[in-house]
Amino acid sequence: METPRFILLVALGLVLTMIWQAWQQDYGITPVTTTAETQSISDNNLADEQVDVPDVSISYEKNNDQPSVSLPETTVNKGTKSGQIIHVRTNVFDLQINTIGGTIQKLSLLQYPVTKKEENKPVILLKNNPDDFYLIQGGLLSKEETANHKTLFVADKTEFNIGDNESLSVPLVWESETGLKVVKTYTFYRDKYIADVSYEIINQTNHDWSGRVYAQINRTKPLKNGSRFIHTYTGAVISSPEKRYEKIKFSDIEEEKLSIDITNGWAAMLQHYFFTALIPGSKEEKYHYYTLNPDNKSYVIGAITPGKSVVPGEKATFNERLYFGPKLQKELAKIADGLELTVDYGKLWFIAEPVYWILDHIHSVTNNWGLAIILITLLLKALFYKLSAAGYRSMANMRKVQPRLLAIRERYKDDRARLNQAMMDIYKEEKINPLGGCFPILIQIPVFISLYWVLLETVELRQADFVLWIHDLSIPDPYFVLPLLMGITMFVQQKLNPAPMDPVQAKVMSVLPVVFTVFFAFFPSGLVLYWVVNNILSIAQQWMITRSIEKADNK
Repeated sequence: METPRFILLVALGLVLTMIWQAWQQDYGITPVTTTAETQSISDNNLADEQVDVPDVSISYEKNNDQPSVSLPETTVNKGTKSGQIIHVRTNVFDLQINTIGGTIQKLSLLQYPVTKKEENKPVILLKNNPDDFYLIQGGLLSKEETANHKTLFVADKTEFNIGDNESLSVPLVWESETGLKVVKTYTFYRDKYIADVSYEIINQTNHDWSGRVYAQINRTKPLKNGSRFIHTYTGAVISSPEKRYEKIKFSDIEEEKLSIDITNGWAAMLQHYFFTALIPGSKEEKYHYYTLNPDNKSYVIGAITPGKSVVPGEKATFNERLYFGPKLQKELAKIADGLELTVDYGKLWFIAEPVYWILDHIHSVTNNWGLAIILITLLLKALFYKLSAAGYRSMANMRKVQPRLLAIRERYKDDRARLNQAMMDIYKEEKINPLGGCFPILIQIPVFISLYWVLLETVELRQADFVLWIHDLSIPDPYFVLPLLMGITMFVQQKLNPAPMDPVQAKVMSVLPVVFTVFFAFFPSGLVLYWVVNNILSIAQQWMITRSIEKADNK
């Protein structure tokens, strides 16, 4: 195999891979499988009280220009059709809680602006619009009358601010006419993207109460899903000790309801850079996880706690934890087992994780992610220096004998067998391995793909400054300087390589720099920076090796 042909195949393979990823993002279907340890359970075993999974159908209406969850008419109290909005602010997020169900219906991430130019406009992770919503709901399941995500709670006040405190509690109260009291309390923390949720059940009735608590993430498909050229996973994830990270696509939820029991697991909804997660209050207890697709309009993943009974005059408490925020890999591992896997590095995660570790340590010294990308590219080139050198020597030798190869190609153009034999004789005479330039490239590809995903998934690179005109490494170069440099370096590389003997291949190869320049114009500048630096280093190494071989031949 000729090296230029191999390079062409690799380049086309990368393009086809990205097209395949785009197709899978839109149309692919991957059924969710469960292991024996996380086997599905029947509806009859859903709860000790034989209750159903909560109905999550939801409607919307305006209340003082604030969209809110509508309360079903059967539970409307004194004509109220929508709950109060409780405004909560910490130093990391600003959120709204609706007193109907205590639903978190809006959450803004204060330390993550939408763009560098809109620093006062934070990313809105949770939202409550009629056709584009993303909510965290929860409540109790019981045969008795109880509080769920459609029940009206009462709060002492509607404004909460963490101020200089380390934590902030927001209590919501519901009480039945028979004497059952439920206190749902959210606890938020300074500098943290977690919230603890507790349900205190106070039984003041004259009979036993038994039930469970559920929490669920309910969202529509995103209206926008980023660049058509860059695809990251958006959808649900389930985690168990047997399989710490299992994707549940929206199409999976449409086709089949998930229903499994898991001990020490969690559930989440992911998107690029940010996610929400439901984390059990206990690693030892078995929780039930489910998915729903109400009215084919939204997608739900939820968790139900084990049941508890409360005798008259006694209390019981259920505890859960929520996460809503960025994919901060070093912090996530401390919150729940395997939660750091939401930073999705793909199939080559075992290579990507150490690559990220090195990149992060370089950044801790340089304090510049662009410079860290340049330095890790240098390290990778140094790591593969000998392999690359072997490939470049093979290319240089191929270039040296190319005139002879072209001559015999013309001589035996009608005799394929004679042509191949003559070419092999030249390779043997000159001690050239025609595959010598292929294997070094092939060995390096997994590492480079891993680095690609690290640069794509690392939230720390989002809106990270580099130099001059590049103020955000996560978006395309606004002036297309880096893509143009990449195209130029790719063109120079082609000139150092032996030209394909096939005229058709030669024409395709000559067009590739232009195609890739256009293609990479839509890539995040951090990724293009890596390719430019890698190409420049490759050109320097290849030029030195080619020159040394030419000098040796001239002696």
